[in-house]
Amino acid sequence: MAEKNGGWAPHPLATFVALDFETADRYPDSACSIGIVRVEGGLVRQTLHRLIRPPRKDIENSWVHGITWAHVAKEPPFESVWRDICAILDGAEFIAAHNAGFDKKVLNTCLLAAGLPEVTTPFQCTVKLARRVWKLPRNNLPTVCEHLSIRLKHHDAGSDAEACARIVIAAAVELAQQSAAAES
Repeated sequence: MAEKNGGWAPHPLATFVALDFETADRYPDSACSIGIVRVEGGLVRQTLHRLIRPPRKDIENSWVHGITWAHVAKEPPFESVWRDICAILDGAEFIAAHNAGFDKKVLNTCLLAAGLPEVTTPFQCTVKLARRVWKLPRNNLPTVCEHLSIRLKHHDAGSDAEACARIVIAAAVELAQQSAAAES
């Protein structure tokens, strides 16, 4: 994971995890869905998508992601979900997220609320990466996915995480090609 041309440059064969959360309300402790994708050697190796019972029943963000209390009422809370899936981070060089500040805040707030240790794996933002690599007029997830012909069901945590992983893979290949062309 090198800094190149003024920004982070993922290695094409990096081991990393892409992550996406959907939240129930405006508070970062309200994760109601998580998507995680593990990439090794430029290939998606594992995908996970889980619903999470948030700490409050009022789900203000249903209009965004379609998740209601009926979907999550019988699901486990964050602490249980995280204990089941956190091993996917083992050996990851970084965690990628589209608008990484949001997902990092949700993860750390949920971990704190659950009394679990903070994740020390560094976060990398694919919004910033896409902006630098492709210089699109907009760098939101649907726009970047359309540019790269990546299938997306936006605001589905599993789909968003997989799209984010595929953005990192595509950017790593693109940057490697640009670097090789510049050296020849």
